[in-house]
Amino acid sequence: MAVTFSDFLTQITTSPMLFITTLLTLGVILVNGWTDAPNAIATCVSTRSISARSAILMAAVFNFLGVFVMTMINANVAQTIYKMVDFGGNSKDALVALCAALFAIVAWSTAAWWFGIPTSESHALIAGISGAAIALHNGLAGINLSEWVKVLYGLVLSTFLGFGMGWIVVKLTEIIFRGFNRRTTNAIFQNAQVASGAAMAFMHGAQDGQKFMGVFMLGIYLANGQANVTSFQIPIWMMLICSIVMGLGTSIGGYKIIKSVGMDMCKLEKYQGFSADMAAASCLLLSSVSGIPVSTTHTKTTAIMGVGAAKRLTSVNWGFVKEMVWTWVLTFPGCGVIGYLMAKLFMILF
Repeated sequence: MAVTFSDFLTQITTSPMLFITTLLTLGVILVNGWTDAPNAIATCVSTRSISARSAILMAAVFNFLGVFVMTMINANVAQTIYKMVDFGGNSKDALVALCAALFAIVAWSTAAWWFGIPTSESHALIAGISGAAIALHNGLAGINLSEWVKVLYGLVLSTFLGFGMGWIVVKLTEIIFRGFNRRTTNAIFQNAQVASGAAMAFMHGAQDGQKFMGVFMLGIYLANGQANVTSFQIPIWMMLICSIVMGLGTSIGGYKIIKSVGMDMCKLEKYQGFSADMAAASCLLLSSVSGIPVSTTHTKTTAIMGVGAAKRLTSVNWGFVKEMVWTWVLTFPGCGVIGYLMAKLFMILF
């Protein structure tokens, strides 16, 4: 089912709930670009291959391209997110519950950014809408387990494959460039890491942009009283809006996250930063094509761990990793509970 831009403008001016839902959805996308996208460029900044300001502008551009290009080619991730929960039944209550979930995601992600901890907006999104769907149905009937299980696949993929790919890629890089002197390799990898950072930013847009567009489409259908739409086509105007907002969020900053991921977790040389970027980008490409929603934060940080561990285990700041893992563990129950409670509260108030 297609939604034209003119139809959307008509609906948003006549439906206050759709207007609020759109603002919250764009707010979540902005926060994602602001707090999650900096993970993509953390390594190329920490190794001084590119300045932080230039890297943020580069990430904004390639996030935009990732959202637009990958969705045109393959929208499987958006379809998975859309079908993960059931907001059927009373479309008004469903839309209120969705707004509550989006509010919970913004609150959780902003709090994590404040403390400089790289959290996953992808998992916050999944947990928030799942909690709201449970509140709407007063039980697990609102969860589509056949789609939700893909989240578990993605968790394994982003953690173990990210770490393994990081270890393998950096070892291969060391073997290939073993006969080169240090000055030559530094010059090669300074440019190569800018390119790999751009690839990571592109794949971040490709993965996370689709997740939020799936929610965007859900909000539009619920506002029109269409709670049981099973298939849809993402319009080009939505790709453009989402990619622009995500790029804007990235351009605002994210220096705390860049420092945490690129400097506090593991000190990297240029070839190691390149290896981490290429490993993470490869994992994200595989998951995007497969329609599996994964966390770009998990994928990138575990790739960095794999690269650091390939040199020696003590190269990784495991104390910082422990704090980060606890944040990951708490995201699902924490954001899920907030989404559930906010949905119950919003349905009473509205």
